[in-house]
Amino acid sequence: MPGEGMLHLRLRSQVLGRDADGRALWEPVTETVSAPARRVALVICDMWEGHWSRGAAERVEEMAPRVNRVVRAAREKGVQIIHAPSETVDRYAGTPARERIAEVARVKAPSESEHPDPPLPIDDSDGGSDTGETDQRRAWSRQHPAIEIDQEGDAISDDGEEVYSFLRGRGIEHLAIAGVHTNMCVLNRSFGIKNMVRWGVNVALVRDLTDAMYNPAMRPYVSHEEGTLLVVEYIEKFWCPTIESGQLV
Repeated sequence: MPGEGMLHLRLRSQVLGRDADGRALWEPVTETVSAPARRVALVICDMWEGHWSRGAAERVEEMAPRVNRVVRAAREKGVQIIHAPSETVDRYAGTPARERIAEVARVKAPSESEHPDPPLPIDDSDGGSDTGETDQRRAWSRQHPAIEIDQEGDAISDDGEEVYSFLRGRGIEHLAIAGVHTNMCVLNRSFGIKNMVRWGVNVALVRDLTDAMYNPAMRPYVSHEEGTLLVVEYIEKFWCPTIESGQLV
């Protein structure tokens, strides 16, 4: 059985302030929130075994073992793990992890609150592949096999209201989201940051376990890594705080 413990989440946001000369600037602010691990859930967003973009697939391949190490340690600590490999959940039908969340009584999500939604700091209108592919097809059928699913305690869902109901039914107060892609699925899936923020869920992005779909040939013409960082900072400014994965373990 997983152990019980306290987590100390250092939530990093950014606020618009002014320097000593009165010039506007963004300033990082950090708040530490302590919570029992059993009151925390970690969603793994769209870490598929394949992708139409070779660059995206290679980065997931590299990231998946790191994600699994965090998932395993967080699970042992008592964190609820929710696997969310969108468009492939039917593959897991009938498994204990899928049934664990599918059978939860639905809780109607609250009306979405108004929230500013500024444009992204990167141009991903070409699909975001940095390796030249443009054929945006479904190239995935399951979660990456390097990320283990514990059928005795984990859950599997890509449905926002289902995830929301599960969180409420389990008394989970804090939701962390890791996975890909930061500017697309992580923000915009039904279980993603935007919906959870609008539903009043305390959500945070795991900033060292994510990756953006961004092509450096597009605005603002920076490296892929810098493009991902810009999206992470955008989330900190306008949507929710971020944490580092080590704070979950």
